[in-house]
Amino acid sequence: MNIHTLIHRSYPAVMLLSLGLAGPAALAQMPMPEPALTQTFDDAQLKWGPCPAFLPKGCAIAILHGDPAQDNLDVFFKVPAKSTIPLHWHTSAERMVLVAGELHVTYDGQKTAILKPGTYGYGPAKRTHDGFCASSDPCVLFIAFESPLDAVPVVNTGGNAAK
Repeated sequence: MNIHTLIHRSYPAVMLLSLGLAGPAALAQMPMPEPALTQTFDDAQLKWGPCPAFLPKGCAIAILHGDPAQDNLDVFFKVPAKSTIPLHWHTSAERMVLVAGELHVTYDGQKTAILKPGTYGYGPAKRTHDGFCASSDPCVLFIAFESPLDAVPVVNTGGNAAK
């Protein structure tokens, strides 16, 4: 096998183009790349939708990237100031960064974590948790889900969240 065949089998068309080894036919077959994206939580163009009914009144979710029914979804999750997020779990693990407010999050069996803007958090799949937006302004959380979006409420007999 010569080097051209090895490279052609091993790298996508993008790499071949960057090496100058693929012609216009390879380029024509490549899907259009996704556009780059930046978004702020207070952008007036952001489309906020409702949260599941068990979450606090005034809660909202904005889809930043992806499809809620598919893998790899990014959202902003906003809850009103001084509101409690009831005990629930997600099928997916969640990677999050608090963007605004102060959010207290308690995962089952763990000490309450206090998230302030810029704080990263990781929540394992199916681990029950609750929260409390302790600030006088709404809490906004960026969340990246690996699996389709869901939030499954848990009947709570005592709760984890700081009240």
